[in-house]
Amino acid sequence: MPDLLLESLAHTPPRQVGVLLLPGFSLLAQACALEPLAVASQMAGRRLYAPVAFSLDGRAVTSAAEMSLSPSLGAGDDDRDLDLLLVCAPSPLAAALPSSLVDWLKRLAGRGVVLGGIAGGAEVLALAGVLDGYRATLPWQRVEAVGQDHPRINLSPQLFEIDRDRLTCGGGTSAMDMVMTLIGMHHGQRLAEKVSEHFVCERIRMADEPQHVPLRSRLGHAPQSLIDAVSLMEANIEEPLTTHELAEHLGISRRQLERLYKKYLQTVPSRYYLDLRLQEARKLLRESDRAVGDIALQTGFSSGAHFSTAYRNHFGMTPREERLS
Repeated sequence: MPDLLLESLAHTPPRQVGVLLLPGFSLLAQACALEPLAVASQMAGRRLYAPVAFSLDGRAVTSAAEMSLSPSLGAGDDDRDLDLLLVCAPSPLAAALPSSLVDWLKRLAGRGVVLGGIAGGAEVLALAGVLDGYRATLPWQRVEAVGQDHPRINLSPQLFEIDRDRLTCGGGTSAMDMVMTLIGMHHGQRLAEKVSEHFVCERIRMADEPQHVPLRSRLGHAPQSLIDAVSLMEANIEEPLTTHELAEHLGISRRQLERLYKKYLQTVPSRYYLDLRLQEARKLLRESDRAVGDIALQTGFSSGAHFSTAYRNHFGMTPREERLS
């Protein structure tokens, strides 16, 4: 039986994808963004994406690994047919942006070209003013500083964000998840899954999964007692401790513990603990084939009904619906 998906792609013109490389860019992130596009074309049996590389001046660009790539074009050259431009840059940025680059990005945005930022590339888009009013993400180490400088951007600590005609990710392998999701949007989930299987990926991670952020960095300048409290919670997911038990372990009063959570995390200990357990449950639902009832017990819920209600209240769907989505 013919593959109807591949037949349907036969008359689709290739999308023109520009990749702007700034000095110090990550070879890993660049490859994670481009390789899925090449494999998608291979799987489809025809060219779905036509990549072209840019640098600031058309000259070779040296990566963070001290290897050089030689783009054929400089920023602003021969860009009339671009459908998408991905900016791949180090984080934090190594140098100020040339005004010519800012002008180019604004022109592309004005023409409706989809713009993407990979790692520090998201900060480049922010500095150019083309992320205002959009949801976006970037490496977690830079979220707070960039958020302060660009309050009109709705920044998140997620793996990646696709908001209308803007794509951003934290860099590294999250670029692959973002691009495979984009392939699915363009050409169907079936092709995206084939690309994922080619790279021996267990699955395509979803955009709303958080970047892993070390506990100390997540809590900033919070007192050590709060750091210890959160660590205790993370170590006791299956058999949750009560707020009173947590306070006893820490040698402080329950009221003191509640004040710490309120001041630094804007919530109460029980709510924070529940969120942790539900996030772990979501990960297990997405990444394992364990029974929903087993996952409920593993994340500290005494019954499947209680688990289902808490999950629906938090995520807007039941655990079974999550698994089917």
